[in-house]
Amino acid sequence: MALEWREQLSVGNDLIDADHKYLIEIINLAEQGLKRHDRVVLMGALDNLERYSKMHFSREEAIATAAGYPKAEHLHLSHEALVTALTKVKEEIGEAWEASAVEHFSAFLRTWLIDHVIKEDLLMKPFLKKLSPRFDPR
Repeated sequence: MALEWREQLSVGNDLIDADHKYLIEIINLAEQGLKRHDRVVLMGALDNLERYSKMHFSREEAIATAAGYPKAEHLHLSHEALVTALTKVKEEIGEAWEASAVEHFSAFLRTWLIDHVIKEDLLMKPFLKKLSPRFDPR
């Protein structure tokens, strides 16, 4: 079952929310590649996920800092750990396409994003609510 955006995942900033929606799309594409045993689709999605998440994390950290979020440094460390975990899992996928590997990797991708949004990003919401939903520190 594909991941779906829900309003409960909104942090109250249009840029961050749009990034999260796009990251969900990329994860859904990666899962499709996994299920179809389509290595080209999977690796393309994972490369895009890695590239886009780095850009998103940088933007999210800038917004958090500008909003006065006191745990912005912790957010940065969490983001670094997420990128490291994604890189490691990308290397581990190798040529394995066993059902258990597909299920494990699919669960990792979902947890990688959704748990982070729920456990980390939503903590910023009270600080972001003080600003316009269109706030962009650039």
